[in-house]
Amino acid sequence: MTDISVNGLVKSFELGKNILDGLTFDVTEGERIGILGHNGCGKTTLFRILSGELGYDDGDVVIASGKRIGLISQIPVYPEGWTTEDVLRDAHRSLYAISDRLDKLAQRMETDYSEALLRDYDRLSEDFRRLGGYDMEHSRNRVANGLDIPPSMREQLFDSLSGGERTRVNLARLILENTDILLLDEPTNHLDLRATEWLEDYILHFRGTVLAISHDRFFLDRIAGRCIEINEGRAEFYSGGYSFYVEERQRRFEEKLKKYEKDQAKLEQLTRAAAQMHLWAFMGNDKLHKRAFSMEKRIEKLSRTERPQEARKLTAKFSARDFSGDEVLVCEGISKSFGEKKLFSDVELLVSGRERIALIGDNGTGKSTLVKLIMEQELPDEGWLYLGPSVRKAYLPQIIEFSNPGRNLVDTMLYECRCQPQEARDRLGAFGFRGEAVFTEVGALSGGEKSRLRLCMLMGSDINLLILDEPTNHLDIASREWMEDALSDYPEALLFVSHDRYFIEKFATRIWHLEDGKITDYRGSYSEYREYVRRQAVFAQNIKTEQKKKEPPKKKPQPNADKQRVRLEREIERLEEKLSDLDRLSAEFSSDYQKLMELDEEKESINEKLLEAYEAWEALS
Repeated sequence: MTDISVNGLVKSFELGKNILDGLTFDVTEGERIGILGHNGCGKTTLFRILSGELGYDDGDVVIASGKRIGLISQIPVYPEGWTTEDVLRDAHRSLYAISDRLDKLAQRMETDYSEALLRDYDRLSEDFRRLGGYDMEHSRNRVANGLDIPPSMREQLFDSLSGGERTRVNLARLILENTDILLLDEPTNHLDLRATEWLEDYILHFRGTVLAISHDRFFLDRIAGRCIEINEGRAEFYSGGYSFYVEERQRRFEEKLKKYEKDQAKLEQLTRAAAQMHLWAFMGNDKLHKRAFSMEKRIEKLSRTERPQEARKLTAKFSARDFSGDEVLVCEGISKSFGEKKLFSDVELLVSGRERIALIGDNGTGKSTLVKLIMEQELPDEGWLYLGPSVRKAYLPQIIEFSNPGRNLVDTMLYECRCQPQEARDRLGAFGFRGEAVFTEVGALSGGEKSRLRLCMLMGSDINLLILDEPTNHLDIASREWMEDALSDYPEALLFVSHDRYFIEKFATRIWHLEDGKITDYRGSYSEYREYVRRQAVFAQNIKTEQKKKEPPKKKPQPNADKQRVRLEREIERLEEKLSDLDRLSAEFSSDYQKLMELDEEKESINEKLLEAYEAWEALS
């Protein structure tokens, strides 16, 4: 059954320029689709049209009869004075309406014993049960906890929440409404890792249809069964997640390039042949003119073919400064609080040269505060921080500000980077600021453009400690890839706060996980850290289960117990070596997420076997 059918959709916002130009696609019931395309290609416009918020100029949009559609980017205006809890409860308004009707029927039944009244009461009671009326409170708590909406936020006025908090609350309300078709426009933008993983799990178990616009490549790989790219107002289809899309897009580009080069060779051949035929025709064979004119029509058609364009790669590179010394950063007994809220205490850390550290954790745990302490923008309550004498640091904050918002991009580079005009233009061009765009006032740039410009400015400095706070937060996929190209060749120490798992996996060789006021310091990649956490959770659960069991009666040792124990020890050693091999493979394929997911599945299988072997060994011991 088709849930969404779009045929020949056309939409323009300015005369003569269609943002959607004949867009056509179908979505089958239960599909999970990633919507891709550069910023401004019409992705959000498409969602607003599908939700009925925006009209269109031509074409057809058909939503399956009776299907309810919900759009996450559209935050409704709620009555003044509503709390977050009121917004969440609004998702169950139909159930509360049934509950009110049941109360009124119950009152009438005290004096009216008619069969019709009893039938109405039974029917409404069944509807209330079937639609989850008895689980409303549990559902609200489950979704709110999953999306990091604590009780304190549920008591706040909705109007007092930040934009990111409102988005989370609206997403929770949308989920609680049991919408049939979910349209998610950048749903992970304001979610931390835990909430993002919860949302992924929810989507994977959601029985309805999901269309998601996202720049989170790991998220797209997890939830998307196929991708639709909007390119020049039309749809291009890819039958897999983001990793498949990247490979298939490159393959299609190479095919188009080969065809173009083949056509150009044919064009050159036909041009020579047509000229030769015209020459022979002048020598007395007029029939050859007709054949030459026919060739020239083919030549005209081939000459209109444009060379396929590949996305431009970043050409600028960081100018790193050699580090001399043993210590880049030392933290001794660092503690920090704001009022009664203690963010972290007694933090002990040591960073050496060329390490790449990802600082992760839930929103509000103090990651950005720790970065500000390192940047000397805040002072610790206790303890001290020390930077090596040859350390030269640079910082890309979450919120980018410029000393003079009225200056254009070129002048900002000239004043703040002390570079020559041509160097400024070259560096800006490497970051996608070309032509007239370089004369835009920096105050008029979007959040992503400001991040790009600030990164461009940092690249000219000789630095050996680069600190990034949510560097990919406002960037589209192309800009994220540009940033990754730049960082790939940066050889010195890197510390970054991020929720972008693709970015973390690509760069981190060490993980700092800030949780409950303490930092877990793990030396390894993000995938290895996730495996470590999973293994610890399994071991902890196993210990907990064992503690609940009563002491089993002692059994007499079996004659072959020693042989079995030796065999199990060899098996445990073999399985542990296999896990080490898979960890090395994970590091080798750190940028291939399809391969990483396969390796993760194999690790889970081996971990289960390893636990069984441990249990059997303990029983024999």
